[in-house]
Order: sequence, then C-alpha cells, then structure tokens
Amino acid sequence: MTLSAKSQAVGKVVCVGRNYAAHARELGNEVPSSPLLFMKPASSIVWINSESDNKIVRPEVARYGDTHYEAELCIQLSADLSAATIQQAKQAIGGVTLGLDLTLRDLQSQLKDKGQPWERAKCFDGACVLADWLEVQAFDDFTQVAYQLYINDELKQDGDSALMLFPIYELLAEISHAFSLQAGDVIMTGTPSGVGILQAGDKLKLVLGTHKWQARVQ
Repeated sequence: MTLSAKSQAVGKVVCVGRNYAAHARELGNEVPSSPLLFMKPASSIVWINSESDNKIVRPEVARYGDTHYEAELCIQLSADLSAATIQQAKQAIGGVTLGLDLTLRDLQSQLKDKGQPWERAKCFDGACVLADWLEVQAFDDFTQVAYQLYINDELKQDGDSALMLFPIYELLAEISHAFSLQAGDVIMTGTPSGVGILQAGDKLKLVLGTHKWQARVQ
C-alpha cells in the first residue's frame, strides 16, 4: 500500500556514505569501519509518484558539471530516536521508499581535494529525489530488500540490503547515538555500485518489489 508522499513533514535527510563495499571501491574510497554520515536539508527534496510523469531537473551542466545518480533504499521515522536500542529503532520506522541522492561529482571532488565541506555538491535544490512512501509491513526485517534502478531500460544499479555494511536497524541506532533523530526524518541508507552520470532525456525507472516509479531527466 502506498502512503501519501508527504504524510509526515521531513525535518532533515540523513545520508549514509559507502554502505556498500563495491560502491566504495568503484570510487576509489576506503571501506569504512563505521557509518559515514552527512545530511541534506528538506529544501533539497523533490517528490516523484507512481501515478504521473515525473521530471528530474539537473543543475546547469556548463556551470556545475555533471550530475551523478545514486539510488538508495530510504526510511522515514515515525518516532523520535536518541541513543536508541536496535529494538527501538525497529519500532520507529514509519515508511519505506526509494530515492536518488544526486551529486555534483566534479564539484564534490574539488571541494574534497581542498579539504572543504562538500554540501554545495549534495544539498542543491532537487538533490534529494524521494518516491511515494510505502507501509513497512511488507518488508519483514529488512535483512534482504532488493531494489533496482534502470536508465533507458538498462539495469544500472541492483541493490540488496543484505549487502549493506551497516544493516538498517543497527544503522538507525548508531545514527541516534551520534545525534538525535525526530519523527519525519529520512535516512538514505547508501547506494550500491553502478553510479554514473545523468544525461538530458534519460528515462529512469526505480523498482522496489512490485512498486515502480518513472522519471525523465531534464
């Protein structure tokens, strides 16, 4: 069953970097021993739904460079979490969907090389694409949730929560020990390998079980 896309106001979006070893390796990064966390503001969110044509607008390529896609399994909390146990984290999940963490990769690399924060590459308007929320009951214990991203009908990313370095319940609990989470907050749980550049006119399809969302890149 699909929930309203905005059933609960989003306070912040917490993103998890390198939660799949293969993705860390494809970008030449070390595999982390603890979750790598960063945030996107609620202002970066754009919503897509399964019932209409959706558009994804990239920042101007001539000015900002290429925009990369990163498909991710996303969780929304229905309760506050602070220094939570795994059981408390499990009970706090209120919705599930897929999303795209959009990244200005060249800009991100430039900022990293200078030792500067890279919010400019991750927090622009439209940088967080979220699909309709789904009820959690269909996902059992989240240990083996498969999802896919197709671009122009070609499989680009094939995710499976069983391959996460930091499983979902443990991940939520760990984040809540780093800083408090509030009801409505979204956690993007990391992207599998296969990230790449979005081109104008690309047709995207996100698949989570029997649920599908489509969008075209502007």
